[in-house]
Amino acid sequence: MDEYLASLMTEKVNEETTQIDQCDTAGILQMINREDRRVSEAVEKVIPQIAQAVDMITEAMKKGGRLFYFGAGTSGRLGILDASECPPTYGVDPSLVQGYIAGGDQALRTAVEGSEDSEELGRSEIGDRGVTRGDVVVGITASGRTPYVLGVVRQAAKVGARTIGIATNPNNLLQEEVEVCITPVVGPEVITGSTRMKSGTAQKMVLNMLTTASMIRLGKVYGNRMVDLKASNVKLVERAKRIFSDVTGEPETVAQEYLAASGMETKLAVMMFYSGLDSREAAQVLEENRGSLRQALSAISD
Repeated sequence: MDEYLASLMTEKVNEETTQIDQCDTAGILQMINREDRRVSEAVEKVIPQIAQAVDMITEAMKKGGRLFYFGAGTSGRLGILDASECPPTYGVDPSLVQGYIAGGDQALRTAVEGSEDSEELGRSEIGDRGVTRGDVVVGITASGRTPYVLGVVRQAAKVGARTIGIATNPNNLLQEEVEVCITPVVGPEVITGSTRMKSGTAQKMVLNMLTTASMIRLGKVYGNRMVDLKASNVKLVERAKRIFSDVTGEPETVAQEYLAASGMETKLAVMMFYSGLDSREAAQVLEENRGSLRQALSAISD
């Protein structure tokens, strides 16, 4: 396995940054920025695989399935970040998208030594987190060989869950274990082996795409507005009012009225405005149209 690690592209020396310690501050930042530009290009090349993954996730969620992220270190933290932002952004239940890190929540702040090296720990996560046949499991690992992640996806496949991998090294071990492997090849890191940098950025971009595109496909977005927003704090209340006004063309006073009547549910407020239905009736139409505001509005206009 040491030979495998030594062969990883992300562990190789970046010949473009070997003099970075001799640069002034601006020079250091320019080198980092120049390398970061390669990330979006690498992600663009794997859009076909990302699309496959999104379709897999969307299909599962339509049938009541959930999305699980598992990773170690930076990869695990990024999965948890993406999962935690789905409920406030799209109004989904926290159980719909879940993120876990090798070593548990303690590892979010402090490294838990050895946890990422245990395949058995990864296998046990599937049972401990209640992953079932209808769910989708995403294993995230820059190297593509982290034993914890390999254990996760192997056990997930055994219980019949769909499996996706995200790695930043080509010809990795993970791709042999999952149905779809997303591999943006970002090249050697600015600081040799520091995969929190380009690899982490690429992983974050891919995770953003997975959940954002899935939520769009599930009708959680109208135009490019997050109409499933739950207005749970002052900032989100103001955003909800702006979204209502943008969509309907009505002033803030009308937005406040409908949001109050809808229980501060933006999509329901818009549906009530356009349909003339009360909150219960409007909610029923939305439910009949799988929660899609566009489909629901089309249904009442037919």
